[in-house]
Amino acid sequence: MTNPDQCANLYDVKEVLGDCLSSQKQITAAYNTFAGECVDPRLRNAFLNILDEEHCIQADIFKDLNAHGWYLPEQAEQQKITQTRNQLTRG
Repeated sequence: MTNPDQCANLYDVKEVLGDCLSSQKQITAAYNTFAGECVDPRLRNAFLNILDEEHCIQADIFKDLNAHGWYLPEQAEQQKITQTRNQLTRG
């Protein structure tokens, strides 16, 4: 891309999607707390349904960022995964 306007637009999309992902993380954390602390089972189920929808939105944003190479989480080393699993299973 040699057109500066195209580069500026791509940067804007990346920035907006990054902000959206950050917001979705906060939203899902809040709904998770609401659902976990809700006494009424019907309201709890409503919050859980909303939470599921918000997780789907978050996953879509993540997939878009990841597909463009704008958000590439680091892969965990197998040794660290095994070590953590062993620590958790020992209780």
